[in-house]
Amino acid sequence: MIRTRFSPSPTGMLHLGNVRAALFSALYATKHQGAFILRIEDTDVARSDHKYTVMLQEDLHWLGIQWQEGPEVGGPHGPYFQSQRHRVYEDYYKQLETQKLAYPCFCSDQELAMNRKLQLSRGHAPRYPGTCRKLTQAEVQKKLEQGLKPALRFQIPANTLIEFVDLVKGTQRFNSDDIGDFIIRRAEGTASFMFCNAIDDSLMEVTHVLRGEDHLANTPRQLMILSALKLRTPEYGHLSLIMGEDGGKLSKRHGSFSLHDLREEGYLPKAAMNYLARLSHTYDSQNLLSFSELANDFQLERLSRSSARFDLNQLHFWQKQMVLSLDDNALLNWLGEEFNQRIPSDKRKLFLEVVRQNVIFPSEAKKWADIFFDNNLSYTDENKTVLQQAGTQFFTEWQSAASQYSDDLKKMLDQLKSKLNISGKQLFMPIRIALTGEQHGPELAQIVTLLGKEKIENRIKNAMNVSS
Repeated sequence: MIRTRFSPSPTGMLHLGNVRAALFSALYATKHQGAFILRIEDTDVARSDHKYTVMLQEDLHWLGIQWQEGPEVGGPHGPYFQSQRHRVYEDYYKQLETQKLAYPCFCSDQELAMNRKLQLSRGHAPRYPGTCRKLTQAEVQKKLEQGLKPALRFQIPANTLIEFVDLVKGTQRFNSDDIGDFIIRRAEGTASFMFCNAIDDSLMEVTHVLRGEDHLANTPRQLMILSALKLRTPEYGHLSLIMGEDGGKLSKRHGSFSLHDLREEGYLPKAAMNYLARLSHTYDSQNLLSFSELANDFQLERLSRSSARFDLNQLHFWQKQMVLSLDDNALLNWLGEEFNQRIPSDKRKLFLEVVRQNVIFPSEAKKWADIFFDNNLSYTDENKTVLQQAGTQFFTEWQSAASQYSDDLKKMLDQLKSKLNISGKQLFMPIRIALTGEQHGPELAQIVTLLGKEKIENRIKNAMNVSS
């Protein structure tokens, strides 16, 4: 049975790269009728915060990701919070110490930093030099009696080839001599990511681990741990990173970079899910797909080895497709209660159609509600110039046409064309700006209907004042 997992640390909001790993893992498990596990890696007490645990679960639910084991639902391999699994890890620490495959390390942060600096200055890759590996039992005991608290390091076997087939990148080879002995238990007694992450994947019977390629160097270390303890190993697939449009590491300067940001900005979950599902994975269909449809067509072979680019235009494309697909009730629910109270009932259906065709965020819908249902309208300097270029005669003739044909837009426009001998942009742009303060937006027929005769007359007068 296929079993995948997502194991975030509750130290901040979910980055889009992490969310994509969660989504791919859930899709793969669903495709194979397997199980998707959520495990909270909260052993870093100083940085972990319960509010982020709550938020990440809310964000995953919002996106449409459900887990079959983990917080809220339980399961046979709990607890699913690593902070509650110390006894599990202690048993394995003892095994490694008994086999002389782990040893106490008393090196201070300052000593480690100096070693690192020295190695870099000599052009060497920084790694632990094995200082405390040489300590005798008597020397260890003496340091303990002095009150020093050691970390525990895993002892790397010499000149050993670690080889595995990455589900995305293909065959990977590492030499143990290039990897320094690493910490598996911190000095304060908590388990390191390298250790507990590997142990829990094995004990929870995870078969496939999909994670970012920034974890690739961790994999040989974790394979050595599991091999030393004779524990079952999962298959690993390392996903290419998501980069900004400029090729740099994705950050807030590129726009929204956390799932919570997307929620707050008004993105619809199905739009976000369809966009993320296509970051480094290809689908034959370019239609909006449900979670089950995405899962059905998900294939590890279609995962790209190249970096994915965060493309805001593509995200907006999926958002627009989603807005267009909403029925009136769903659209009104997305906009919020304010619109229920603000939009006249006789104009609600038309306003929702205007929103569906012209906006991708609720904030934009609010702007159009202000334009149609408030009495005040302001013009930018650029738009004032357009009105002034149209001239007073334009609005005088328009006023006359509007008084005759207020219910017939076509006749109104035909009269303006005839009287002023204009068409195209010269005709439509001043009208659009006068009525809405915008150069682009809904069709004029929709604008006229939503504004009504009285508002149109007032806005013609205001535009005339600006043009004179």
